[in-house]
This record gives sequence, C-alpha cells and structure tokens, in this order.
Amino acid sequence: MSSTIERLPSRPATPAPPVVPTLPTPPDLSDWAEAGFPVMDTVPETHGVHVEERLTDGTYVLRAELPGMDSAEDIEVTVTERFLTVRAERGARTAAGKSGTAIRYGHCTPLPAGAKGGEATAEYHRGVLTVVMPVAAT
Repeated sequence: MSSTIERLPSRPATPAPPVVPTLPTPPDLSDWAEAGFPVMDTVPETHGVHVEERLTDGTYVLRAELPGMDSAEDIEVTVTERFLTVRAERGARTAAGKSGTAIRYGHCTPLPAGAKGGEATAEYHRGVLTVVMPVAAT
C-alpha cells in the first residue's frame, strides 16, 4: 500500500435543492369573482347560471337564465358596492304522490366602475332574469 493520498479536483459548488417545494401562485381574487363566486360551487345541488352582460350607453344589463322558478319571489338579487349576486331557489314539488326536486342557482359578478346599484331594476319573465342599472361616466 502506498502512503500517498490523492486529492480529487475541486468541483464548483451547486446549490442544494429547496427543502420546501415551490408552490404555484394562487389566482388573483378578481379572476375568481369574474368566473363566478367560488363558494357557490361548493354548495350542494347549486347549479351555475348562464349569464350575459353588456355595458352600453351608460347602462349595465345582466341577463341570467333561471329556468324552473315559479316567480320573482324565488329569486334574490343583491347589489353591493362592487358585486351583483343572484340566488334563486325553488323548493321540492310533489304532485300526485310523485316527489320533485329542489332547484338552486347562484352567481356573483363584479360590477363596472361607477355602477349605481341603488338605481338597479330587476325583472323576471319566462325563465330569464334581467337586471338593469345606470353607470356613471368615469
């Protein structure tokens, strides 16, 4: 055996892998609001709502399809400072010994800047809810 020790050439230092994995960046809350209120999706038997929105000539119009509702009394429209929320619920119907099912809808959408929620009007006709509100020029 030889008493000589060979030294290995030095290698450049490489960073150690992170101990905690890098997590994806959470989505922006405004993206969630535009896609519909996320909590509505977790409520059992709550159906999404097909919504059409438009902003023309200082007026914001939202049309939401809510089939199966008996009357406007089954629908709740809430306007806050920045959001419009629609909830609709029809209880289970029974006819001639047959059981029916309850229907629940829910949707939340951000309002355009300058929307005057206090002046909003809503009308429900043939399964379609129409909400109209003026929007101040910005």
